[in-house]
Amino acid sequence: MSSPGAIAFQIGPLVVRWYGILMAVAIVVGLWLAHRQAKSEGLDADDIIGVGQWSILAGLIGARAYEVIFNWDYYGQYPSKIIAVWEGGLAIHGGLIVGPLVGVVLAYRKKLPVLRGLDIAAPSLAIGQAIGRWGNFFNEEAFGRPTELPWKLYISPEHRPAGFTQDEFFHPTFLYESLWDLAVFAALVVILRPRLRERHGALFFAYLGLYSVGRLVIEGLRLDSFWLGSLRVPQLASVAGIVIAIVGIMWSRRRGSMRPSRARSARTGAVASRSRSSIRTRTPWGCRTSDSRRSTGI
Repeated sequence: MSSPGAIAFQIGPLVVRWYGILMAVAIVVGLWLAHRQAKSEGLDADDIIGVGQWSILAGLIGARAYEVIFNWDYYGQYPSKIIAVWEGGLAIHGGLIVGPLVGVVLAYRKKLPVLRGLDIAAPSLAIGQAIGRWGNFFNEEAFGRPTELPWKLYISPEHRPAGFTQDEFFHPTFLYESLWDLAVFAALVVILRPRLRERHGALFFAYLGLYSVGRLVIEGLRLDSFWLGSLRVPQLASVAGIVIAIVGIMWSRRRGSMRPSRARSARTGAVASRSRSSIRTRTPWGCRTSDSRRSTGI
């Protein structure tokens, strides 16, 4: 397979790139799914989407900031490229840090159910990533090591990294991650959401863990990783995501198991209260004191 080029079409000076189109499609599909799920759960869908829109904007800023910080050798020389997000260069881990954090703060301020909101967002994040990854295909970026597998990806000479200029075909890691994200989306919607419906927050943590596992493996193939010493930064972030997911799922499980016991305690207390009230308001003959007074004229 090979990219047909980064530019979808051009109208005069206006250049429309496939990366931007796919990002827009990913956002629209994600918001539509979130709106639909919020309505099905009886929540204020407009408020949820309002928070979601600001979260997406914050996530895009976080993703770009992550890219710029860890690739400052390039952006320091070409500062005008910092805002050129339409050319690519959005690091998902930066988006996953900033976007949900802003969403949680806004939902809390609006008195919306934070954990349920995160659960609603989880499938949208997965399908959005599955769609958005194809922007890397058109930009000829985020590919892996050289390979001769049948699904190999041809990379044009100007996009090949130093040390690999003589290689023509590489692992299409964008495709691997897109398929993984699609599988995560299916698992969340078909398998996990029905089972975790009463454990608010668990679906989001499941998404975080599943995505991080896939990214941890796929990142090992890539040639453009950010490095911290001898360690790949995205793999470190993925390990952190897995740990957070495990802790979050355990916490949501404990929280969910405590909720029924509290409900039972509340019901038991209500029954006991009614029983005491009944005992206080009845005469030895089983007639209510108030009724007895009315019948005797007292």
